[in-house]
Amino acid sequence: MHPFLDEGFHVRWSTLVPEAVEPDIRAALETAKANLEAVCAVKPEGATYANTFGAFEKASDSLNLGWGRLQHLDSVCDEPAQRAALNAMLPEVSEFYAAIPLNPRLWAVLKAFGESAAVVSLPPVQQRFVAETMLDFAQSGADLPPDQKQRVAEVEAELSKFTKLYSEHVLDSTNAWDLLIKDEAKLAGLPASAKAAALANAVAKGLATEEEPAWRFTLQMPSMFPVMQHLDDDGIRKQVWEASVKVASEGDYDNTSLVWKILELRKEKAAILGHAHFADLTLQRRMARDGETALGFTEDLHDRIKTAFHGEYRDLCAYKSRKTGAEADGLQPWEVAYWSEKRRKEDYDLDDEVLRPYFPVDRVMAGMFELCSTLFGISIQERPAVFHDRGARPADASGNEIEVWHPEVKFYDLRDTASNEHLGSFYADWHPRESKRGGAWMNCLFTGHPGGDGVAREAHLGLITGNMTPPVDGRPALLTHGEVETIFHEFGHLLHGLLSEVPVKALAGTNVPWDFVELPSQIMENFCWDRRSLDFFARHHETGEPIPENLYQRMIAAKNYMSATGFMRQLAFGKLDLELHIHLDRFTGKPLDEVDREILADYRIQLKTDSPSMARRFNHLFSSPTGYAAGYYSYKWAEVLDADAFTRFQENGVIDSATGKAFREHILSKGNSAPVDELYRRFMGRDAALEPLLIRSGLAGAEILIAEGREQETAMA
Repeated sequence: MHPFLDEGFHVRWSTLVPEAVEPDIRAALETAKANLEAVCAVKPEGATYANTFGAFEKASDSLNLGWGRLQHLDSVCDEPAQRAALNAMLPEVSEFYAAIPLNPRLWAVLKAFGESAAVVSLPPVQQRFVAETMLDFAQSGADLPPDQKQRVAEVEAELSKFTKLYSEHVLDSTNAWDLLIKDEAKLAGLPASAKAAALANAVAKGLATEEEPAWRFTLQMPSMFPVMQHLDDDGIRKQVWEASVKVASEGDYDNTSLVWKILELRKEKAAILGHAHFADLTLQRRMARDGETALGFTEDLHDRIKTAFHGEYRDLCAYKSRKTGAEADGLQPWEVAYWSEKRRKEDYDLDDEVLRPYFPVDRVMAGMFELCSTLFGISIQERPAVFHDRGARPADASGNEIEVWHPEVKFYDLRDTASNEHLGSFYADWHPRESKRGGAWMNCLFTGHPGGDGVAREAHLGLITGNMTPPVDGRPALLTHGEVETIFHEFGHLLHGLLSEVPVKALAGTNVPWDFVELPSQIMENFCWDRRSLDFFARHHETGEPIPENLYQRMIAAKNYMSATGFMRQLAFGKLDLELHIHLDRFTGKPLDEVDREILADYRIQLKTDSPSMARRFNHLFSSPTGYAAGYYSYKWAEVLDADAFTRFQENGVIDSATGKAFREHILSKGNSAPVDELYRRFMGRDAALEPLLIRSGLAGAEILIAEGREQETAMA
């Protein structure tokens, strides 16, 4: 038995124990190698799509299944034995994947068929898979001489090792810090919800009781952020800020050297493959095409909003001066969120805590499902699920039961409303744990098949995960509006996966260029602001009443408060990413914090204390061999797309099933079965325009735009 390789749709999580990792993954490796060898043995006269590209597509299915489950557990249920088992197999698995495009016999077979006349008679999706696979191989070094192929494989293995270690350092150093406060007077200003969560955390750790209360704070966002926003005690906010920016920057957890090693390895790989830098290697088949275009896009947006950005900071300093009666010649980094929130509350009479009662997580999910059912012609039902400790699945457990990896996880089925076909299922895991990495994400555990041509439909299996405000003392988890946006964002990714109708797995769902992949997720965030869509899910957890109109109007009025600051923060992340990957030679040998300050000199406000570089804890860039490396600009690129695409929904009343159907047909169902810029044009009838994003952000105006008559669509061409 190989539990990690069990092909049953409902995963038996309790059987996925560390002891099974090595035998299961090794068995999957052997199967994958045998499958690839069968492709290598195909003779030119007997070559068909089925025994070349078709067989290649499926060759690693078992390994992808088992390794994907293990990596998922590493993200949500980290523990020492499992971590050791994963790291023990990581070199072999990394070497296997890296060697595929460098296998000369395999490439010879695929290249011969891919260049043959037989390809033109294939269905369009298969033709695209052939073309994309040929490019994958060529751009991975398939035509390199043997010594360079070997070095590329070695670089990939080293990147896998170093990026995994980087990620572990971030998680471990995050968990290594906490703050226990025993004097309740020090918590002045902190919302009741945050106090209750901190007390519950301390009690759960055995550090407090109801009779002798104490409050435990961690560096997980639902714990840390309310402190930075609301706590009156400047010293405690400073303490929390200092701990947060030192994550993965000290002692055994210091990622500084890993950052440089990873960057150098990526640069070396790009050079071997004939590119000036890693950004050009990575972006050649994304919408931006190359690093300079992505950097130009980032700098263009920066120039458009920098006046507003610096103005917001001056206004915030002036606000603090008025409130304290003292001259504020600048702010400390631990003061920014605090004074921003105070001013927002005063100017707009709006406090995140006032909105929380309208966002109980279960109601948000149910309302989001109802909204998406209307828009996209789907229905979603929760299924009963059970949790068993790993290694402790009862002998009499039902074969039909649905297991989850943690008691808080829920499971859902998604069906097509018209046909009642089971399109997919998914898990939802929303609250933080010390064994779970930070952030929010979607993943696909199994990519199904749309059916047809004698093949039965196979449902997709996915998951959405986050680190939202947890429930306390049996009360429902009440979310901030920002957390609601995150849920909608991840659900957009999930719909992109579960509504895929592409018969080739490698082109299905979210397997699209990374500067397009955020479109389905970010467009969903728009529904968190419109009155008509809010009423589907924003209901008071006790009364069921929708958000009162006067509160909604205050919420909308405050929507673009400090908008340029948030906008610039995203641009800064993208700028740092691109500069490090494009111009590494400029920075090699310099201290990382000095490099950070040099790159972002015009992207940051002049705070009174410098922050250590984000690069040491920037999982998006450095926790996998590629990930969002040279691609963080994708968030803003896709934001341009989503703001523009949402105008079609707005023109038709927002909650319009015809528009939703078109979005499902042209975007959500198509994956990478056609060039994504073509898919976008099918939906919108034109290329994307930049102006809707600036308008939505409250940043469009003559004083912000650089030059009269500037082409709005140039950046997205």
